Amino acid sequence: MRSLHHITGSDATSFLQGLITNDIAGLDTGLVYTAMLTPQGKYLADFFLARHGDALLLDVDADLAHTLIPRLNMYRLRADVQITESPLSLMRGTGPAPDGALVDPRHADMGWRLYGPEAGDDGTDWDAIRVAHCIPESGVELGPDTFILEAAFERLHGVDFRKGCYVGQEVTARMKHKTELRKGLTTVEITGTAPAGTEITANGKVAGTLHTQSGDRAIAYLRFDRATGPMQAGDAQVTWTPPG
Repeated sequence: MRSLHHITGSDATSFLQGLITNDIAGLDTGLVYTAMLTPQGKYLADFFLARHGDALLLDVDADLAHTLIPRLNMYRLRADVQITESPLSLMRGTGPAPDGALVDPRHADMGWRLYGPEAGDDGTDWDAIRVAHCIPESGVELGPDTFILEAAFERLHGVDFRKGCYVGQEVTARMKHKTELRKGLTTVEITGTAPAGTEITANGKVAGTLHTQSGDRAIAYLRFDRATGPMQAGDAQVTWTPPG
């Protein structure tokens, strides 16, 4: 379930630009997928932004809104910014896009999002698409210990390294330019089934965590140095092929 909010005021654009991981200038061409981080560079919330008349429309998972909106208000201080619940609803799908629909910027296969008077979904198997392209979801693959580069935010067009500073930017930039990722989300092959959250082991050592499964594939968070050969997740067997 999504929570929609209008952000208005003369400082709304500059206010958000100083807080989010992506460049708000992208609103000139469509939806912006972005995140807000803690000062330590860890995930707080991911969300979409769109223009709606004179307002900016914020589209966030309803479970995250209880954290995100108070945090935004905390940073508001004396800025001319107002944040209010929107009366709009979300419709999304992967078929022919209706007038006014906006393309999901994470991946073309994620279809479109339409903000208007009606809510709806065309029945798309979203988990299958997410698993196929390793697209994380809040509350499943994304949590308070997540570093967004380990969650593929650069590939999903959720972070811009050319924009100015934002909360958590220093840690994120350091991970990008000074370290090689040793852990992260990836798609694995799985034989059998195991619930999300099941620990993955290899050679008797913890190698990661299993997340969303669709058919014989799943999203997993892995320690790449341990993810060699056959691995186990409960009664299921897991294998991973490193890219390249």
